[in-house]
Amino acid sequence: MNYYGGKELAAAFRTVRKNTIQVAQDIPEDKYDFKPSPESRTVAQTLAHIATGTNFAQYLHGERVDNLAKLNFPEMMQKAAADEAKLRTKSEILAALQANGEKFAAFLESLPESVLQESVAMPPGAEPATKTRFEMLLSPKEHEMHHRAQLMTIQRIVGVVPHLTRQRQEMMARATAGNGQQHR
Repeated sequence: MNYYGGKELAAAFRTVRKNTIQVAQDIPEDKYDFKPSPESRTVAQTLAHIATGTNFAQYLHGERVDNLAKLNFPEMMQKAAADEAKLRTKSEILAALQANGEKFAAFLESLPESVLQESVAMPPGAEPATKTRFEMLLSPKEHEMHHRAQLMTIQRIVGVVPHLTRQRQEMMARATAGNGQQHR
């Protein structure tokens, strides 16, 4: 019996996506063209990358591809770039984050333990040589969290306090106020 399956993957992903959407909402649209260095993506490009980032995993595991050597990665990368480029405005990006996030979470929920246990062969020379679908399906959440951390740093640069920081500050203020009232 596995204690962490499709339902739990979906719940964890929904939490991550909810926080990403909040970050996207909190960054003013006039800052969506900001990039921290010439080689970096803009805020909009990073959010579009996140919004479309689950497409590969959903295809790979929905089609039950069992060997990554069977995939045409250059073609898939071109398609991913084209999908990202379609998202230009803050409203388009927010809509895609919401819709694609829920689509992927529902997909995760639908996966039985037997599918999550299946092995997928990695490209030649990769270590390990195989991974389970479960292990691979943790990656989209980890990938999103990586890029969200970048966005939270950018929030600080453009003068926005990240929502998770604001929540922690509010919680600490309430706790401090509560302690002061108890000692009177």
